[in-house]
Amino acid sequence: MVDNNEPIFDAPIPGMALTAELGGRPWQSPPQYTTVEQALEYYIPRLTADEVSEQLLDVLEMGVPVTALANTMQLSGVMEGKHTVDVGILIMPVLMEMISYIADAAGIEYDMGTDKPKKVSNTLVDKAITMMEQEEKESELPEEEQSIEVTEEEMMTEEPKGLMARRAE
Repeated sequence: MVDNNEPIFDAPIPGMALTAELGGRPWQSPPQYTTVEQALEYYIPRLTADEVSEQLLDVLEMGVPVTALANTMQLSGVMEGKHTVDVGILIMPVLMEMISYIADAAGIEYDMGTDKPKKVSNTLVDKAITMMEQEEKESELPEEEQSIEVTEEEMMTEEPKGLMARRAE
């Protein structure tokens, strides 16, 4: 006879089908290239290959910044297990310079992506903030007028305001 009151300990954990075994992903294993030099030896021949450089130039002509392109390349290298995150961060400037060199050689104008973007207020929140800042500037008074004394009677006659304030009945 089977006792249904006993707990089942060999059942799968909820969500187990959505995860992979530890070490089953490439970035969970030791990297293929452990130094900056080794990682650059992997990337530079690939960047200078005709097929890849043509694709690079097409992407740069579309207006994608060099920083975004180099970051995408190094991040995919991390995800493929080619190198670690810290090596990827260290090779970023070299990848950016290599991509810009390829674009310069082809005579293509490109955006490095290192300049701070100009603030464009397209959202309603940005517009509301600018309106509030303008109102504050307009309502600023000289220091003499700002120090207005409030008497105790005036403080007592003011009704409490707010959501949780008690009302006088």
